[in-house]
Amino acid sequence: IEQSICQARASVMVYDDASKKWVPIKPGQQGFSRINIYHNTANNTFRVVGVKLQDQQVVINYSIVKGLKYNQATPTFHQWRDARQVYGLNFASKEEATTFSNAMLFALNVLSSPDGGDKNVLQSS
Repeated sequence: IEQSICQARASVMVYDDASKKWVPIKPGQQGFSRINIYHNTANNTFRVVGVKLQDQQVVINYSIVKGLKYNQATPTFHQWRDARQVYGLNFASKEEATTFSNAMLFALNVLSSPDGGDKNVLQSS
């Protein structure tokens, strides 16, 4: 059973090494997506899922792994990397960025704690 622990609007970007620029994660897919972090309470995993507001296409479905480095580069632009690429989220507002980062940090905290943390409590600031 998965439950959404946050929802925010953001455009999903990846860093293109060749051009040294941020580009939409899917070519030609500009515009905002609805980004949720889902918590699978049975096996205590989390994933980031982004669906385009315009056409409901899934643009990102990313499993959050323990030890992921989440960087709040600016109040409305956050990023993280894995072995393959750097992901960026350009949020519609500071409030939505804060909501999302709180949930992301909650997820990382749960994943990094030996007993799985108190998985029922998401502190909203």
